[in-house]
Amino acid sequence: MSTTDTTSETTRDRALSRLRALVGRPDADFHAGQFEAVEALVDDRSKALVVQRTGWGKSAVYFVATMLLRERGAGPTILVSPLLALMRDQVEAAARAGVRALSINSANRHEWDEVVARLKDDTVDVLLVSPERLNNPEFRDQHLPALVERCGLLVIDEAHCISDWGHDFRPDYRRLRELVRALPEGVPVLATTATANQRVVADVEEQLGGASGAGSVRTIRGPLARRSLRLGVLTLDDATARLAWLAGHLADLQGSGIIYTLTVSAADDTARVLRRAGHDVAAYTGQTDPAEREELEARLKRNDVKALVATSALGMGFDKPDLGFVVHLGAPSSPVAYYQQVGRAGRATETADVLLLPGAEDRAIWQYFATAAMPTEEKVSALLGALSEQAQSTRVLESRVDLRSSTLELLLKVLDVDGAARRVPGGWIATGVPWTYDRERYERIAAAREAEQRAMIEYERTPGCRMEFLQRQLDDTDAGPCGRCDRCAGPWYPSEVAADAAQAIASELDRAGVPVEPRKLWPTGADAVGVPVRGKIPPSEQLETGRVLARMTDLGWGGRLRGLLSPETPDADCPPEILRACVQVLAQWDWTQRPGAVVAVPSRSRPRFTESLARGLAEIGRLPYLGMLTLRQGGPSGSAGGNSTYRLAGVWERFDGTGLEVPPGVPVLLVDDVIDSRWTITVAGRELKRSGAAAVLPFAAALRA
Repeated sequence: MSTTDTTSETTRDRALSRLRALVGRPDADFHAGQFEAVEALVDDRSKALVVQRTGWGKSAVYFVATMLLRERGAGPTILVSPLLALMRDQVEAAARAGVRALSINSANRHEWDEVVARLKDDTVDVLLVSPERLNNPEFRDQHLPALVERCGLLVIDEAHCISDWGHDFRPDYRRLRELVRALPEGVPVLATTATANQRVVADVEEQLGGASGAGSVRTIRGPLARRSLRLGVLTLDDATARLAWLAGHLADLQGSGIIYTLTVSAADDTARVLRRAGHDVAAYTGQTDPAEREELEARLKRNDVKALVATSALGMGFDKPDLGFVVHLGAPSSPVAYYQQVGRAGRATETADVLLLPGAEDRAIWQYFATAAMPTEEKVSALLGALSEQAQSTRVLESRVDLRSSTLELLLKVLDVDGAARRVPGGWIATGVPWTYDRERYERIAAAREAEQRAMIEYERTPGCRMEFLQRQLDDTDAGPCGRCDRCAGPWYPSEVAADAAQAIASELDRAGVPVEPRKLWPTGADAVGVPVRGKIPPSEQLETGRVLARMTDLGWGGRLRGLLSPETPDADCPPEILRACVQVLAQWDWTQRPGAVVAVPSRSRPRFTESLARGLAEIGRLPYLGMLTLRQGGPSGSAGGNSTYRLAGVWERFDGTGLEVPPGVPVLLVDDVIDSRWTITVAGRELKRSGAAAVLPFAAALRA
């Protein structure tokens, strides 16, 4: 410690005064480790990593440190914060303590000029920015250098995102190591997280330490157990039983809370089912409009809803101290991610209930997301080859590399952080810096992810204390039995599922039919890959709105379709119960013209299933079955998962309808096994219309979504 006892005492007095103003309580005092962190920043001007449980008060550390540093003439604090919800809460918390905090993010571009003016006037104490904003060309080039020069404290919230070993790795966070190195000498740095095991801690320390090494970072770590949480795992037979249990017992859970699901469709289905059962809930996903998200967060904080049914989009930064429960319908892919989500409950309550209802489909969902996030060396090389010294937008790059937009943007950020690419006005350029695909590193990360998945299964099955298990996953040396979970004290939740509730839920989930909107625009850059189209699809070539029995991620029919259409399941005739459900969908279809014939799409993977489905629908509907379209040039190329441009190129002009005797002026039902990108059904339907069909009504057993 570089301060004398007198100085330390004075700092503590000032810090305590500021803390009490922040929390609004004259008797407030520091938790163990809080003042030590403040002291390290204010008196020692050092780098500190704080690993403490949610609700411990990490924001109090950086707000108090900011106020003390500002009193000593330091410039404003730069607070790198991952989510808009977190920013809103932090700005409000700062205002209550007299800290002048502003944010720069994608949602307030119209306020940037005012923020910059106030920074120049030195009337901002804390500037909150997202990690992505650090690489916005305008902000990075015009504003960041001056801000870094005046920075009094750098705070990196949710610091586990820096590490690609962390469960919430975000490439933009790795830019922060460069920001740390760019800071003037003597500017303190604080990194905070509630979810980091020792491997992630070592990675963060190394990146913060820079040239001084990891040893220059002071890590303040406390016990991670949450005394208020009462953990439990209830394994039920299927999605129907899980939803029936929740519908029957949601009202018994204290206060208001969060129900997490693994997919968007599961969140929508669950919210719909629970509302029909009389519960006041709403869905909250990555597809929810930002303004609606903000309103839903506010409603939950006011206890105006019993629960939000959410994906991980309601994640880091959401702060409701009295959140009464967290229920998971399906398990996250790692105990660390699970700990972070359940840690939102019971921050300021005596008890909070945490229950996991795992599903048999969990592992398949984990695998899907894991493979979607890991590009192959071939596609990385293709992207590097597509980049040039001229700026190209992601839209243009999509026409040159077969990657989905989300994967493309993620990979561009990785290349940017590693110096091989750079974001500039107008898009992305190559820097000329050599870059090598680090196969060994990606294999290590993939192995780590698989180990996390195995650990999550172990959590579900462990005979020991559940909180202790989570603590050990986080390398918490204070791990020990909690005395409250269902392993320590016995099940605290009922396990029965009312028969009438299960029947009602089953009836709700058996509702069949999902509309599929037709493609109306050709993808940008199609002509660059040999497909001579652009702009709007002519009305004469467009399909009608189609239908599928269900999405593969749906809780009802989706589960059966996932198993039936899995690559591991041999091709076979369409089962009678699936055919009956498809007939039900057709019976409810509000088409303007009834189809007069049925045609099948030639499926590469399930020709038997697809033709039997098409024949069955034709027979039951007393319609002529005209047969399958013929494949040209060896049939479609490519595979699921690419972007629209390449998916279109893979099926362009590959179908031939000239051998079908399509009655002129008759609408045709076009049947496939699975609709994925919608380009197969679009191109096949276009060919059918060119062969004489008056209209094409697409239908498939499943929608891959």
